[in-house]
Amino acid sequence: MAFCVQCGNKVGDADAFCAKCGARQKVSSAAAPPRAADPFSGISPRTASLLCYVPWVGWIAAIVVLASNRFRREAQVRFHAFQGLYIFVAWLMVEWVIAPVIAITDWGFGLHHLGARLLQLGIFAAWIFMMIKVSHDENYKLPIIGDLAERSVSEQRS
Repeated sequence: MAFCVQCGNKVGDADAFCAKCGARQKVSSAAAPPRAADPFSGISPRTASLLCYVPWVGWIAAIVVLASNRFRREAQVRFHAFQGLYIFVAWLMVEWVIAPVIAITDWGFGLHHLGARLLQLGIFAAWIFMMIKVSHDENYKLPIIGDLAERSVSEQRS
């Protein structure tokens, strides 16, 4: 329980004015917690898009961008977040599915490491290529992954 800063009357913790004398009260920090700052307030759309393509960890930024209110209406940023996610999914598919299948069906030629590594190199190159495109403010849609990302963005708008 708090007291009026002018007359000493009892006032509630959240009261802005005293009921007896009408004096303005100091609102305590416990009664009115400060608004949490938006963690994306200082990040430009280009930077957010760029972070979605950082190899192996861009998926984290992509999920955060897709979940944030700051970029809810930014279709281009959301497109890059989805495209970055789908590139990471392609990486996982090569790493967990295609590479083991190639290793099983090698037939003794010893090329299984080469095939999987070439696919991984292509995906890594796509990450770097998209980082360069985004850093130059160029919109680029990757052949298959870009269509999926575009469809994901349009589904969320409707």
